[in-house]
Amino acid sequence: MSKVVIILGGYGNFGKRIAESLSHHDITLLIAGRSEAKAQQCIAQLQSQSCAVLKPWQVDIHADDFTERLAAQNPFMVIHTSGPYQGQNYTVPQACIASGAHYIDLADDRRYVCDISTLDGAASTKGVLIVSGASSVPGLSSAVIDKYSTVFKSIQSIDIAIAPGNQAQRGVATIAAILTYTGHPFEVFKEGRWQSIYGWMDAKSHDFEGIAKHRLLANVDVPDLALFPKRYAVAERVSFQAGLELPLLHWGMVGMAALAKWGIVKNWSPLAKQLDKLSNYFLRFGSDIGAMEVSISGMEDGDKQRKVTWRLYAPNGQGPYIPTLSTIIIAKKLLSGTLDITGALPCSGLVELSEFEPYFKTFEIYQKTQLED
Repeated sequence: MSKVVIILGGYGNFGKRIAESLSHHDITLLIAGRSEAKAQQCIAQLQSQSCAVLKPWQVDIHADDFTERLAAQNPFMVIHTSGPYQGQNYTVPQACIASGAHYIDLADDRRYVCDISTLDGAASTKGVLIVSGASSVPGLSSAVIDKYSTVFKSIQSIDIAIAPGNQAQRGVATIAAILTYTGHPFEVFKEGRWQSIYGWMDAKSHDFEGIAKHRLLANVDVPDLALFPKRYAVAERVSFQAGLELPLLHWGMVGMAALAKWGIVKNWSPLAKQLDKLSNYFLRFGSDIGAMEVSISGMEDGDKQRKVTWRLYAPNGQGPYIPTLSTIIIAKKLLSGTLDITGALPCSGLVELSEFEPYFKTFEIYQKTQLED
């Protein structure tokens, strides 16, 4: 009997990409969500090239009987892509532990990812792996830093930036997640101490070089900001910024952040659907080029200053595949039995940068590394 893999939100922006990759395996793949019609539509698109048995599963993760319904499916693994994760509790991973199923999510919420370790004891007892944040951050970002941190005797700063192309698919859940902290304070490690900054403020222009060129950036709250100062013993700063390619949309977000900071608007996230529709009017402008950058500065042996800048470029609208790759790699390792870790943890140190490279090649995504003394 084939292993049952469930993708919650399997027909969504990220879920359908994960389903596409896993459908080439000899498994039973359940495309799950609240709309059976959308699940069936996704299955119809995958069916012709699928080795998996594809099935729809209409389910609501917020329903009172979710844990019982999940257990009835006897899953080997559950992949949770149904964001936004801001404000979600651990009903889904706890249900997976109760069912004896592995769990992976693409969460970008700082507390959701960092606090997943509270489930470590229960997950270890059940012999399952519970991974949160298997996405661009901290999944890919930590893989980059793990590779290049060996260059340094000590790390002074880590600066991370992501700039999607305007024509790339974004999804309502992603927009809603960003809006929850737009104009609201959060803690960052800056100037050697923890300080408060505001979401989607401190806007600036940044040169990604190459095909991405100059992009606007602003403050974004991600798990890396909480995890990396301790994980890499950073002395001065860990920063993370992201931005919108079109200046009109970017500065509009900065203005919304200011209104929230001043208390004029309490929370923008209820308007996520409307803002998504509004942004769609601008899809023909800008480009389909996304970029990501991780810059590490510190001291190497002999107390010599060193800086490593890693950049990733995603042309042709392939950027939305990047957040799915950590999840896909971990899922395939679990299916093949090559990953035998148990417990609950954020997605740091589970995937090496070299494991991403075959996928980069498939999607014509490429990376460059620059070393500076």
